[in-house]
Amino acid sequence: MKQRFQLRNVKCGGCAATLKKALAEQFGEVEVDLTKEPREITLEIDEEQIPALRETLRKLGYPMIDDELNTFQEVGAKAKSFVSCAIGKFDTEGLSQ
Repeated sequence: MKQRFQLRNVKCGGCAATLKKALAEQFGEVEVDLTKEPREITLEIDEEQIPALRETLRKLGYPMIDDELNTFQEVGAKAKSFVSCAIGKFDTEGLSQ
């Protein structure tokens, strides 16, 4: 079933590129909407896959809005998202070779 999830820390096309690339193998095609705040991703996903998606998003630094994070986890997620964003920017510009 196609579902939409709101994420934290998604700022730009670099973030979107990272999300699409990182999630593609396990979850298939992912749409990232950068026009909404909070940012949203849309993908075909079964209910039993959502915990794995949630974990993968946390590892990338883009936790779901409804994830309960303590201060340390929030700071860590923001730091991870900066790195993920930078990687996504390099990938979209063809500089990561």
